[in-house]
Amino acid sequence: MEFTLEHTDPQSRARAGEIRTAHGSIATPIFMPVGTAASVKGVHQRELREEIDPDIILGNTYHLYLRPKTNILEEAGGLHKFMGWDRNILTDSGGYQVYSLSANRKIKEEGVKFKSHIDGSTHVFTPENVMEIQRTIGADIIMAFDECTPYPCDYNYAKRSMHMTHRWLDRCIAHLDKLPYKYDYPQTLFPIVQGSTYKDLRQQSAEYIASSGAEGNAIGGLSVGEPAEEMYAMTEVVCDILPEDKPRYLMGVGTPINILENIALGIDMFDCVMPTRNARNGMLFTAHGTINIKNKKWEADYSPIDEMGFTFVDKEYSKAYLRHLFAANEYLGKQIATIHNLGFYLWLVREARRRILAGDFREWKDKMVKQMDKRL
Repeated sequence: MEFTLEHTDPQSRARAGEIRTAHGSIATPIFMPVGTAASVKGVHQRELREEIDPDIILGNTYHLYLRPKTNILEEAGGLHKFMGWDRNILTDSGGYQVYSLSANRKIKEEGVKFKSHIDGSTHVFTPENVMEIQRTIGADIIMAFDECTPYPCDYNYAKRSMHMTHRWLDRCIAHLDKLPYKYDYPQTLFPIVQGSTYKDLRQQSAEYIASSGAEGNAIGGLSVGEPAEEMYAMTEVVCDILPEDKPRYLMGVGTPINILENIALGIDMFDCVMPTRNARNGMLFTAHGTINIKNKKWEADYSPIDEMGFTFVDKEYSKAYLRHLFAANEYLGKQIATIHNLGFYLWLVREARRRILAGDFREWKDKMVKQMDKRL
């Protein structure tokens, strides 16, 4: 993997860059649609390529390990071929999903024992076998195994967890060095900064992660319930330390406003289930605010879903029609809303990139944050 930093905004720390892998170029800042189980919910790969047009999507190690299982993925030639996606893929390590299974998992130095949410069967994730699983899945960018702490989190627990994440990183690196590539292209490992919302822990973790010399770095354990101000404060602390010549990935974030504010702090990569999950519940993100399409006020509104939208659904369908689909519980409504939201998120990061290169990102960002913070 190669990363070129093209420009930094003079009034913030926003960056425009380019990541290059065997599966193509990724213009940053970038939002990665979440394809949890080899599918971005409600969207055909053709629509994903031609309408939403992301340079990279995200897959989930935990879910892919359980279903369809790694032997199926290996027989298919890796996740790219299995799902018919010829662009970049990033896989997370499964650490967040294990965190979300708090009632059904036990964390020890060796790794994490957990019960499948599908059938209750018992499994173990260790730094070593998570590297093996991600080798088999075959994503271009893979994540080190970490523990994601909850919010709020006791300081001593956060500290112990952070140091264990660092030890797990060392094991990930050592084991990955022994594993040959499964397919005809290389993979890149990103380590993950932890430390909850404690400044000194985040500083320690960022320094440790930076010292690993990885080709890119991630920030985890945020967007887990903490106030946005704390998220931004921790991001700023970490970005002060992580190397400028490597891409920075803020995991699991977030709302359109969160994304713009974190771009301003120096983040290059994002992912979140929010645009797809909220779409399935009738919430549409736009440049002028958020629409709950289920509201009666849209019942006889025959204007386009989004007049400035950039996917075919925005101009071809009306708000009244989309509201009707949700009222009738027609799955097409969820599909239309999903395509709209993902199209908007990709437009947002690409417009941010354009503004960074033009030198007026800060002014545009402040205006957009005010506009988007409205309920229409």
